[in-house]
Amino acid sequence: MNTLKYSVAISLISAFLWTSTPFAADKLAGEQQAANCIGCHGSIGHGGHADHNPAPNLYAQQPGYLINQLNAFKTGTRSNAIMKAMASNLSDDDIKNLAAYFSSAPTIKTETNVSLAKVGQAKASMCLGCHGPTAEGNGQFPRLAGQRADYIVNQLASFKAGVRKNGQMQAIANTLNEEDMQALAAYFSGL
Repeated sequence: MNTLKYSVAISLISAFLWTSTPFAADKLAGEQQAANCIGCHGSIGHGGHADHNPAPNLYAQQPGYLINQLNAFKTGTRSNAIMKAMASNLSDDDIKNLAAYFSSAPTIKTETNVSLAKVGQAKASMCLGCHGPTAEGNGQFPRLAGQRADYIVNQLASFKAGVRKNGQMQAIANTLNEEDMQALAAYFSGL
């Protein structure tokens, strides 16, 4: 029984340290490092640029999620040649600083098709269980609220085609047609 209490205590302490680490990071250093990210991901309040790249909006994303994704690109467990090159040069502190900066930025709403968003709202409950009740995301799942609609559609299509690997997301994406993807994207981008 004592080993169980010890294991639970260690797990709680580890979870506390893991979740509190990004907030101890240096946001100013992260802002300076983010200059390398803005070309694809855009500046605060603007997100990525749909007309020339598929990069997501990183602003107001959860710090744990950003850390997890940068580490996945760095180790190659998530595949993207540009991001692999960018992340491979980042130290653990750099990653924490970038996460602190991007997560501290204000949320933005992107323009959306209101009638299509209403259709998406009716379908959104399948997403909110993992992505949070207001689509705010967490360390494991990304923030969808305010994400660019074209990026959401692209990622859903990538999961459906098996280009991005995640059993749960692939299963959900396989239930969606193109209209469903567009409607969900319109809804989440307008939150």
